[in-house]
Amino acid sequence: MDIGFARVSTTKQDLDRQIDALRQEGIAVKRIYVDKKSGATTNRPGLHAALDQAREGDVIVVHTLDRLGRTVRDTLNLIHDLADRGVGVRNLADPIKVDSSNPEDPMSQLAVVMLALFGQMERTYAIERAAHARAVATAKGRRIGRPTVVDPIKLAYAEHLRNEGHTIAQIVEKTGITRTTLYRHLPPRPPQALTAEDQHGSLRNPNRVTGRGGPKSASGTLRRNLLY
Repeated sequence: MDIGFARVSTTKQDLDRQIDALRQEGIAVKRIYVDKKSGATTNRPGLHAALDQAREGDVIVVHTLDRLGRTVRDTLNLIHDLADRGVGVRNLADPIKVDSSNPEDPMSQLAVVMLALFGQMERTYAIERAAHARAVATAKGRRIGRPTVVDPIKLAYAEHLRNEGHTIAQIVEKTGITRTTLYRHLPPRPPQALTAEDQHGSLRNPNRVTGRGGPKSASGTLRRNLLY
């Protein structure tokens, strides 16, 4: 009896395509077991159920051999364990066809090793490509990962508070938005032109105090805390 097994490790992979291929082989849906998690985890209930169901003379059918495991060792160990139980493995879509129901066939054994090795190499290259892309993006100052989702109503309220002269700490407390998010999403405050009266008024400001660094405005501390 043929038992089907399908696995996807990312949302971009197509589980239906694997199931359709297995059904075209005459495998009933009730005998197709599915995992929707990464092969790196040992928690694979679909595969374990398929293995528990298999009896001597049965064959585990997969779309491609790498659905069984993510490393050469895992794949080969599983196939050897199944062979000891009299259970074979057959693939459908790999460029090299495998049918381990005849464990004495040297070409089948070689094909299993080659396909498992190629699958592991491709995963290694994919990880390296992703790491390189992240490094390049970081060097160019681009943000990696999913975009931050900010409530537009809260953001508008934060901008209103900023324009009213509230400090960054006050805005964080009132809106719950982090400092980093505020700096990222709030537009810079437009520069204000000073008139001659403003400049002369600052010179005559009676609230000026003298500190260790010389004369300064008593409102200097507040201005430093303002966003932008």
